[in-house]
Amino acid sequence: MKILQVITSLQIGGAEKLVAEISPMLRDKGHDVDVLAFTGTSPNFIHLLEEKEIKVYTFGEHVNVYNPTFIPKLAKMMKGYDIIHTHNTSPQYFAALGSLVNERCHLITTEHNTYNRRRSIPLFKIIDRWMYSRYEQIICISDQAEANMCKFLPKTDGICTIYNGVNVQAFHNAEAIEGMHAEGKTVVVMVAAFRPQKDQRTLIKAFSQLPQDKYELWLVGDGELYEELHSYVYSIHPQKSETNGVISYGNMRFFGNRPDVPQILHSADIVVMSSHYEGLSLSSVEGMSVGKPFIASDVDGLREVVDGYGILFPHGDDNSLASIIQQLSDDKDYYKQVAAKCWERAQMFDIQKMVDAYNEVYEGLVKQKDNS
Repeated sequence: MKILQVITSLQIGGAEKLVAEISPMLRDKGHDVDVLAFTGTSPNFIHLLEEKEIKVYTFGEHVNVYNPTFIPKLAKMMKGYDIIHTHNTSPQYFAALGSLVNERCHLITTEHNTYNRRRSIPLFKIIDRWMYSRYEQIICISDQAEANMCKFLPKTDGICTIYNGVNVQAFHNAEAIEGMHAEGKTVVVMVAAFRPQKDQRTLIKAFSQLPQDKYELWLVGDGELYEELHSYVYSIHPQKSETNGVISYGNMRFFGNRPDVPQILHSADIVVMSSHYEGLSLSSVEGMSVGKPFIASDVDGLREVVDGYGILFPHGDDNSLASIIQQLSDDKDYYKQVAAKCWERAQMFDIQKMVDAYNEVYEGLVKQKDNS
């Protein structure tokens, strides 16, 4: 069958990385798979897709992803595919509108967050309910996301949960970067975009309570809050240096976006995901895949992945987070116990399981139409 994955962009991000990884794997199952990114592309993702001869289409660089002229363009493209699978809000809206003039293809979307604020706004509530009604299948990335979706929609047919996945073995088998770890220090790393959804600030606050000579913080990622957090850290450590693109303030380091995330995770001692809310964080599964202790905020989307395996701390509680980091650093047996449980949990989210489940949904919809 012919499948088109539609997303706002292929810049750095969890959903974007997911599309770049699953498209070649779906192709390996015998399907023709293309990707449409409304705007912007990442060289790393493009290289990954082009290696597998996946075509990538775009409506332009640095364009408004809500440009209404994209609707007829997308509707025209949809005619050539059996499956249209959307990710993110503007593709969801525009594909739903495009389906009004194209009944041939099957419309599927993945809901990448546990909840969205549009559902509490009366006008958007009406629009979103209509939009979702155009989809034959709504795939939620966590149990909580599905529960919230079922509460929101009057009809719950065609809603299911398929957990996001990562290439667990690739992360587990990566090697630490030689000479990167400061000897005698406990290194804590958080890999996440600098967006309002994430909560690097609480981790920074927790770190300012720990001895500088014994602990080091690595923040990997980029985004709209990047400069704001730089200024905040500078107010704590008003000394700045830069080496090989890594900006340091005392014992806190900003790495920006990096292509060697698995190696960086292996080079650290403890992995943290501090967030205000999540869908199902791929960075969290990646962090657990390297066999290091994983600490996360006790919020929807993280709780159901981490609880009973890694360690949860109360949302925004920097004091609790600092205590957990210190306990893991001081108690080696506890450290090993948590690390082993995290690796056990990560294996439940292997990306191959996700691709198999997506493929089952696609084939089920096509078979259903053939039999009708």
